[in-house]
Parts: sequence; C-alpha cells; structure tokens
Amino acid sequence: MRLWHEDLITTLPRQQLLGQHRECCALRGRGWGRPHQTVNYVFEYSPYKLFQYHQLVMQEMHRRGYKPDGRWEVAKYRGQTAQAYSELSTCPLTTPIYPEHDAAYLAECLANLAQKDIFL
Repeated sequence: MRLWHEDLITTLPRQQLLGQHRECCALRGRGWGRPHQTVNYVFEYSPYKLFQYHQLVMQEMHRRGYKPDGRWEVAKYRGQTAQAYSELSTCPLTTPIYPEHDAAYLAECLANLAQKDIFL
C-alpha cells in the first residue's frame, strides 16, 4: 500500500491511478488504523486529510472519464462494510496535504515507479 506523492496524481498511468483509488477506499474503510509501513503516517492525522487526498484522486479520475462511486465524495462515507463516521470535523486543506509528501518522498515515489518501468 502506498499513497503516491500528490504531485504525481495527474501523471500516474491508468493502473496506478485506479490502484490509488482502491487504496484510498480501503484506508478510508476498514483499513483505517491498520498498520502498514508505507502509510502509517496517515493515521497521525484526521481521516478528513485522507478524504482530501482521495478527492484529488477522484478529480483526476473524473478528468480522464472514469466514474468512481459518488458515495466516496462524502467525507463521512467509509464504504459498504464500515460504518460511516457520525462526526468528522473538517480541517484546512494544506499543500501538501500530508507534510510527509516532500521532495524526498517525491524522489522515492519516482524511483518506485521507475522500478516498474514507469518514468514520469
């Protein structure tokens, strides 16, 4: 599981973009709080931050003509098997959304993609 650096979202190939959507859905749902080395940092923030990141992914999906389930556009939605949040406070949109998405993380993501023969 990995959240790509947000600057890469608009250039990700189809497979990685759709995979990112699935990973966001999993994390927002029953995967919230389940440790995974590459995404543990998201649990240090409000789930609303993940919603903000997921919105970037879905915006790019819409731009490319994909139609993600509209229920994911609701911040409190957590999928079909997880109960929606009864309360979820909004938080300011920051750039980057996650401070961990810095230049070093961008380089790490590009290197990871290069191992898959994807050069952006």
